[in-house]
Amino acid sequence: METILTLGFLFIIYSFIGWANEVNIGLFQRKKFVNRGFLIGPICPIYGCGGIFMTLTLTQFKDHPIVVFILALVSCSILEYATSYIMEKLFNNRWWDYSKMKFNINGRICLECASGFGIGALIMIYILNPILIPIIEAIPLVIKEIIMLVTIILLIFDACVSFGVIINLKNISNNIRSDSTEIISKKVKEILLTKNIIYQRLKDAFPNMQIKNTQAILREKIEKQKEKLEKQRQKFLEKQKEFKEEFKALSKKKTTKK
Repeated sequence: METILTLGFLFIIYSFIGWANEVNIGLFQRKKFVNRGFLIGPICPIYGCGGIFMTLTLTQFKDHPIVVFILALVSCSILEYATSYIMEKLFNNRWWDYSKMKFNINGRICLECASGFGIGALIMIYILNPILIPIIEAIPLVIKEIIMLVTIILLIFDACVSFGVIINLKNISNNIRSDSTEIISKKVKEILLTKNIIYQRLKDAFPNMQIKNTQAILREKIEKQKEKLEKQRQKFLEKQKEFKEEFKALSKKKTTKK
């Protein structure tokens, strides 16, 4: 029980640190406060999940900093890629896009951000965990249980409200008669400005989000199918051309023998 509570506290702390990091990035890039993340509260669960995962898997490699860095870079990139893919499939929305950054994979992850995860893991394993874990373990069990219970209730409430907003965002996009991601995204952002602050926050939190609807998704599937068929046609034509050349060469040989 103590171990589970300790991990729970680390999840909360690293989720908050992740949120603070995202806010600082927003302040640096856009010169204003932006409440980043999917949830309304000051917490980014993906950072908490990454922190727990790295604590459980990378602590055993703490005598090898380079190994810690590389494993964190790879594992957190996989987590970020999976999160981007799943959220896009669930809500028809590409929440972030690194396509304009160097060394990216499908715009979902990039080397610059992945390197940040590696550096973050070094800070966590060698500096933060050795400080935080003894402090957490020193807190009386009853107090930890109360704090964790209250936090879980708040997180569940926040998640319900936040996902309700995101699902409504999906419904708004489906009501727009267009199959252009650019047009859909622009119109949805305009609609968000007419709603309450909870909706408006999404526009600032994810300024580069690419919103799709069922029409846009269907169009993309048709285009991909067309590309696939075109590639197959090109291969067929190349094979046909090779066959004709081989046939001509064979005919010449027969004529020469005669």
